[in-house]
Amino acid sequence: MKSLAELAKIREEALKKVDIRKDRKGTRIVVGMATCGISAGARPVLTSMIEEVQKRNLADVEVTQTGCIGVCRLEPIVEVYKEGEEKVTYVEMDAEKAKRVIAEHIVNGQVVSELTIGSVEK
Repeated sequence: MKSLAELAKIREEALKKVDIRKDRKGTRIVVGMATCGISAGARPVLTSMIEEVQKRNLADVEVTQTGCIGVCRLEPIVEVYKEGEEKVTYVEMDAEKAKRVIAEHIVNGQVVSELTIGSVEK
């Protein structure tokens, strides 16, 4: 790095890579993996989702993990961000429910309503 302009360019490129709120392509699945999520069984959920995505060869789907999502009593929690759609939050997940979410929501575009936070909170 030899100039302030070069540093500014590096900063701009880095910000583009971390900006997940706009112009995001594809689908991002986020599994809550804080201690609350892990103790509730989030690790098998994460593993199941990764395996299903790989098995189905879903190239435009990214499975990631995060810390506490904030509703510990409903863990394991999975959030789905699909391009051009509202975020969907699935709660009280397990490995089988994770497979169902991949099949019905990610592949076929049908939200599994009975597994969402809105359904559980009624």
